[in-house]
Amino acid sequence: MNKRDYYEVLGVSQSASQDEIKKAYRSLARKLHPDVNKDDATAAEQFKEVTEAYEVLSDADKRAQYDRFGHQDPSQGAGFGGAGGFQGDFGGFGDIFDMFFGGGGRPRGPQRGSDLEYTLAIDFKDAAFGLTKEIEIPRTETCSVCSGSGAKPGTKVETCSTCQGSGMQEFVTNTPLGRMVNRRACPTCHGTGKRIATVCVECRGAGTVRRRRKIEVKIPPGVDTGTRMRINGAGEAGEQGASSGDLYIVIRINKHDFFQREGNDVYCEVPITFVQAALGDEITVPTLYGREIIRIPEGTQSGTMFQLRGKGMPRLGNGVARGDQRVRVVLQTPSRLTERQKELFRELSREFGEDAHEQSRSFFDRVKSALRGE
Repeated sequence: MNKRDYYEVLGVSQSASQDEIKKAYRSLARKLHPDVNKDDATAAEQFKEVTEAYEVLSDADKRAQYDRFGHQDPSQGAGFGGAGGFQGDFGGFGDIFDMFFGGGGRPRGPQRGSDLEYTLAIDFKDAAFGLTKEIEIPRTETCSVCSGSGAKPGTKVETCSTCQGSGMQEFVTNTPLGRMVNRRACPTCHGTGKRIATVCVECRGAGTVRRRRKIEVKIPPGVDTGTRMRINGAGEAGEQGASSGDLYIVIRINKHDFFQREGNDVYCEVPITFVQAALGDEITVPTLYGREIIRIPEGTQSGTMFQLRGKGMPRLGNGVARGDQRVRVVLQTPSRLTERQKELFRELSREFGEDAHEQSRSFFDRVKSALRGE
């Protein structure tokens, strides 16, 4: 029988977060556990299916492999949940039973702080030259009054008398599968192994407080939309002295009225007149680094691209190397002409009349020849 899709088994979407996957699993596992459904012969098989799906989707590497290849694991020639998957004696799934009794499978030590992400919008030219910008973020910080201990200054943090500092309690449960020893986090100290007799009035025993903090961010030249920068230790504070998380700055470049960007190259369009295109000229073009002169050759066609080497964006991490600027000239047709100007254009048209006719006939002759396969 074909296996069901793991996302379908857990009732979550393919884009579900790890928290959503874990929440769905906990709900289904509590509902389908064999101890809860002793009279239901199918419960054990359903429980096995749910657990197998969770084992894969809760692991980043296994999930990526599953999203790419489905149930078939190309490295082993067998699907997920085969010999290396769910075990009939529930081996390797100690955390499953902890969920039913409300505890974790091991002592819960101080947790590292969470990472934060901040989207920073900057101007086009700032991306070329870099800048230093001050941002303000809300985050948790270690309490300055108790230094993160959670205890009132001058008082001691005591060892939890319930678990004797281990952070865990053991419970023996008799099940149809045998005698099981379940270890769960101590309900008194919540797995920390410590007890605070008098809590800090500033953080109320949490060891952390909420603050808005100004941080100086240095943006290097050459960043682009989507560039991620990490500031170590600038995220949420950790618990009880554990390390803080990191702050990730995600760059978004504002659109420019004149310039466009593709990689490290910069593009722009510059209008030229009929006279400039026909007779040639020198035009001044703005760049990120000042004005440059481009020579327009005689007979230039609308849409011709010119290149200014080294006038594009710096390469990120290499402030010397830069892309190019590409300038596309567009013929600008005059919309308002005086009678004298109209007469001059008519005169010019008559002057070109014979040649234009010959050029047109030559063009259509080439088209006819191509259609005949000549």
